[in-house]
Amino acid sequence: MRRPILSRRQLLGGALAGAGAAALAGCAPNVGPADRTTLQFWHLLSGGDGITMAELLDGINDSQDDFFVRPTVLAWGTPYYTKLAMAGAGGRAPEVAIMHSTRVPGYVPGGLLDPWDEGQLAELGVDESTFTGPMWENSLVGGELYSVPLDAHPFLMMFNRDICQEAGVLEGDGRLSVPQSPDEFISLCEEIGGVTGGNALSYGFLGDAPQIWRLFYTFYAQHGVTMEFPDGGEAVIDDDAFLSSLEYMSRLVDGTIASSRGNYDSAVAEFSSGSTGLFFSGVWELPTMQNAGIPVDMDMIPPIFGEPITYADSHAFVLPHQLSPDPQAREHTYEFVAQLLKDSVNWATAGHIAAYLPWWTARSIRSCCRRPTTRTPPTTSSTTPPPGSPDPGRTSSTSWGRCSSAR
Repeated sequence: MRRPILSRRQLLGGALAGAGAAALAGCAPNVGPADRTTLQFWHLLSGGDGITMAELLDGINDSQDDFFVRPTVLAWGTPYYTKLAMAGAGGRAPEVAIMHSTRVPGYVPGGLLDPWDEGQLAELGVDESTFTGPMWENSLVGGELYSVPLDAHPFLMMFNRDICQEAGVLEGDGRLSVPQSPDEFISLCEEIGGVTGGNALSYGFLGDAPQIWRLFYTFYAQHGVTMEFPDGGEAVIDDDAFLSSLEYMSRLVDGTIASSRGNYDSAVAEFSSGSTGLFFSGVWELPTMQNAGIPVDMDMIPPIFGEPITYADSHAFVLPHQLSPDPQAREHTYEFVAQLLKDSVNWATAGHIAAYLPWWTARSIRSCCRRPTTRTPPTTSSTTPPPGSPDPGRTSSTSWGRCSSAR
């Protein structure tokens, strides 16, 4: 009997059922060796991500005798960010936490985060050269460093090699043909649907605003435009690109190309069972599909509106505001983050960008890690398209630019 396939999101429910207890433990007195400084570390990583982070923390705790990192896992999404904001507002926050890069600019103006000391990080071997250009630029708010990237997770397209081969939509090198227009992508899907006998594409969106936004902003940005939300001014949005993107998304989920009733879990189940040839989701589902045993490969979502751009976010380390941070604990926090970044190749190979397939260098994702919106000073961080692709022959965090992981 085939074992059930659990996606990262499905694991979330079970994994975080027990995480409620872990979250409550965050209110308990510090627990750690008496002769070490205990560092409270809040994060929202679950499933395979949570397991990998736990292994990294165990390695760091076992490798030295100066500090002990005590993690607290909170529910992904709004519950996590609400608790983190309240902790920062009260000045009784953990020493360090994980945030999505896109959330950081919203927390800085209210004084909920403390900036990192770039000089102190540089002494530990972490500086601008450690990261790709856009990763570093996305970490700056008002010219100050407020986050230190661990990874980045692009929204992309997976494909079933066998189905696509039978449909005749693979190139000689085994890569998927790259449609250059919206109509060409529809035609490609129709060829695949002729093989599957049903939908060609799996895409979950019902009741899932993040999924809708990821695909919408990918298509919107491919038009070569951005969104701007200046402080005190009117939002700047390109109406033509906005409507074009929404209309095309509606066209895709017409019940023929993709299900008109697809939610996240049904899309995962559909593609992992071999019922469709294409899958729009985040790179975090690659291990799910590999474990399902299907002949999976992946590529960026085709640049059907012109620009080779895809939406991406990243997990980053932040310093939640503390009224009176302990100098020794703060020093050890820098040491902890620097050490974890050096060990992050282990994080990457758990299903993030360094574990992706060698094709990553063949097709540069120009806007991996681009923030979906820009703001004007003093609360802004300018964004630029990402650099070229990494060197598949290396797996160091520097060569991969820490451009990787989960929802």
